[in-house]
Amino acid sequence: MKKNFITAFLMTIATTVLLGIIYPLVVTGLAQVLFPRQANGQLIKKDGKVIGSRIIGQAFSGPGYFHSRPSAVGYDATNSNGSQLGPTNHQLIERVKGDVATLQAENPGQPVPIDLVTASASGLDPEISPAAAEFQVRRIARARGLSADEVRRLVQQHTQLRQFGFLGEPRVNVLELNLSLDAIRSGASRATN
Repeated sequence: MKKNFITAFLMTIATTVLLGIIYPLVVTGLAQVLFPRQANGQLIKKDGKVIGSRIIGQAFSGPGYFHSRPSAVGYDATNSNGSQLGPTNHQLIERVKGDVATLQAENPGQPVPIDLVTASASGLDPEISPAAAEFQVRRIARARGLSADEVRRLVQQHTQLRQFGFLGEPRVNVLELNLSLDAIRSGASRATN
């Protein structure tokens, strides 16, 4: 009995050290060497200040910005979660109907892309579909005094195709697209000064 206890104790210590300390340190070290940007959250900086992450959605509400998918967690990265409301839940149905009505007022007669009125499972999706971006082009062009074609070109430049040609769906990163919009505006104001 004593021999079994000592063996079990030593195995617990050995596996704790191996799998709880050595393995995580090796994996973290390799990630920092081979993929430092990804290992550190794919942070996006502007003027030396971190303004977001390429892989975590943010709220954009101004008329001159592309809006992200709705978030059930208010874009709080410490609280990643969906709404937990089923498709027949009255509260969810009413919220979606309200969002659809608001968006249809923005673009009368245009079908509203589903990702502009439904949250992702994490509530932190950083991307929208190209259709959702196209739906917002006219509002943004009006708000920024740009032509719809200029805004559409930006959307096309930021549209990522399926990975390896077959994985996932085409998508547009909202933060990166909005930063490009801001760069156009600041570039235009510098040119007129």
